[in-house]
This record gives sequence, structure tokens and C-alpha cells, in this order.
Amino acid sequence: MTARSVTGSPPATGLPESAIDAARLRVAIARLSRWLRRHELAGLTPTQLSALSTVERAGPLRLGDLAAAEGIAPSTLTRLVTALEERGYVVRQPVPGDARASTMAITTAGHEMLEMLRRESTTRLAESLSTLSPGQLHALAEALPALEQLANADPRDPRSR
Repeated sequence: MTARSVTGSPPATGLPESAIDAARLRVAIARLSRWLRRHELAGLTPTQLSALSTVERAGPLRLGDLAAAEGIAPSTLTRLVTALEERGYVVRQPVPGDARASTMAITTAGHEMLEMLRRESTTRLAESLSTLSPGQLHALAEALPALEQLANADPRDPRSR
């Protein structure tokens, strides 16, 4: 599958359409992502880790907002939040004026654990980069802006294309 089969038109790079193979790129990114996560996750599942990162990034969130952001069902959210609370990574706080609602906020322990995991992943990647040739490192450096744009794109938002 090439970029043309994904978008309906050739990529705007000046390269032949066969130079960008979306399937190969997807597989390479998925494998790299899995490899970077092959470390101790502090006893968390990938879903719990993702939710904790969302709470850290977005600030205290109502539980329903977290479920929507993570694309998970409320029943799954309850188990997820309980697991994070039991490990001391988050706290639930009542919402003033709404006895049924609460928000979830990250704790210092949650921040510290996420930073430790980020340091481990960065170290692993830096060690792996040392195996690349100077030409490969240059190509990767040149590709970073495009990869960052892809990582931040929301396929539902036409402004991010």
C-alpha cells in the first residue's frame, strides 16, 4: 500500500509514490513503539499508562471526560481508576456542587513514575540510535518534523492535515 492508495493522490514530496510505503511505515512505527514499551511498566497495563499520561497532560479531569479522551467504557474506567488509585498514582477529588461527580488528578508518585518510564525509553532509544550510520541518522533527523506532524494529526480534524 502506497501513500497514493491511502490518500487518493501522490504524496506532495517530489518523490515517486512508491518511495513512501504507508504499510511499511505503519509496521515500523508499531514495532518501534512496542520495543520502547518493553520495560517494566510500574505494574500498569498500556491502557492504564495511557490514561495516567492523559491525566498528567490535561490536568484534573472528570471521569467521563477521561473515558471519552481514552475511548473506553465507563465500566472499564472504574477498574482503571481504582488500579491507579491503589498504586498511589492518582487521587479522586469531589466536584464542588455535584455530589455524584469527581475528578481524577495525578499525584507526585504518578508524575515520578511517568518520568522514570520516559527516561528509560529515551535511554533505550538513544542506545539504539548509536547503531545507525551517519547517513541514517541524518535521514531520521530530516524526517522528524514530518513524523511529529503525523503524530499530532487528528484524522477527524481537517485543519491537522
